Amino acid sequence: MKSKWFVKPAMTLATAGVLYVAARLCAEPPDPTPGTSSIKTVAKVEEKNRVSVEVARDRAKLMHSVYEATLDVMHHRYFLRERSVVPARAMEDVFSEIKRQSDVDARWISVNLKAMSIDHEPTSEFEKKAAREIAEGKSELEAVEEGYYRRAGVIPLTSGCVACHAGLFRDAARTPKYAALVISVPVLTPPTPSNPDKPE
Repeated sequence: MKSKWFVKPAMTLATAGVLYVAARLCAEPPDPTPGTSSIKTVAKVEEKNRVSVEVARDRAKLMHSVYEATLDVMHHRYFLRERSVVPARAMEDVFSEIKRQSDVDARWISVNLKAMSIDHEPTSEFEKKAAREIAEGKSELEAVEEGYYRRAGVIPLTSGCVACHAGLFRDAARTPKYAALVISVPVLTPPTPSNPDKPE
């Protein structure tokens, strides 16, 4: 059995590694394409953090993999019940740091189990639709709205997760349960004409 002296530094190192990888993915967007100097911002996001929808889609998929893998590793390697927080809660600290660095937002939402926190209830129309469709078997849903590319991806809940969310005697294998990870990446939007009916 690993000693606490080994586990705690290892957990810190693993989390730091995830922060570094995700920050590198998001903090250095490509140069804007010619003709985008007149593009208006839609939200309070620095222009340097806006990317094309194609880049946003690729980043969101990769970041989903990074976050899901980190959650899995923390569950299997570093979860000490006597003094640790739940791994999904620990990941929210990672989400906050990534958002601070890059304006990319990530959050958990409940799908077909009761949320353990009101913060995990689907709130927007996109999140509610994602929860419905993922519960029906869809693996992901995406949309571009309000200056963001949004992606909701499925997070399968294992027996250990279900034991907390639904009770010890639920059969996770017979009745699959899911959560979802929603990632929102700021994107470039086309300029809005001041008077679309007026001829050039």
